[in-house]
Amino acid sequence: MVDGKKRILVADDDAQIRDIVSLLLSSEGYDIVTAEDGKRVVELAGDDVDLYVLDVDMPGQSGIMAAAQIRKRFETPIVFLTAYSSESDKVMGFSVGADDYIVKPFSNAELLMRIRAILRRSASFAVSQPQGNGLAIGDVLLDPDSQTAIKDGKTVSLTYTEFKILELLASHRKKIYSLDNIYQSIWNENAVGNDAIMVHIKNIRKKLGDNSRNPTYIKTAWGKGYYVD
Repeated sequence: MVDGKKRILVADDDAQIRDIVSLLLSSEGYDIVTAEDGKRVVELAGDDVDLYVLDVDMPGQSGIMAAAQIRKRFETPIVFLTAYSSESDKVMGFSVGADDYIVKPFSNAELLMRIRAILRRSASFAVSQPQGNGLAIGDVLLDPDSQTAIKDGKTVSLTYTEFKILELLASHRKKIYSLDNIYQSIWNENAVGNDAIMVHIKNIRKKLGDNSRNPTYIKTAWGKGYYVD
């Protein structure tokens, strides 16, 4: 944050897209910093950045590579803005710690909605986490303070979104949440697509070493949604 304004770093090798996104976000009162490639993103990364909006396919160093380096130092939310829309592309993005994935072409309204939701969520997470011993799901303990899951004495690092999904389900045991329910609960907005939630669930299971066909932690209610026993 700079002078009371949330700072967003926008990176895209297309100058026109950088200008459009920068103008859109600055008109909403955000402080904007821009970069044309992943290398410059890493150079500009810092505690004063509240959100990264990164194109995936940039010359020299991609957005994926830049995000991986950012995640080694910061837990700041990351949004990928990209033309790649396949499930494997999304899995790759979320696997390096992305919190959301917006496919080009996108509407200005959708972009603003996603960014507002993520900034609200990350701010709330930073200042209002519950105290205590956390939540247990079998042999996994959720630690709200460090935004991690602890399993077999080892820490499993989760992104903001992954942790909030797991925390939501663990806090309401046996309640079945549809994909739309999860989206609305996490983003506080009407769902604009379920692919992101499905990939996050898959990613959480992978990090916890769970079997998606016979899961131990996040259970599937076929045709209805997900729940925790």
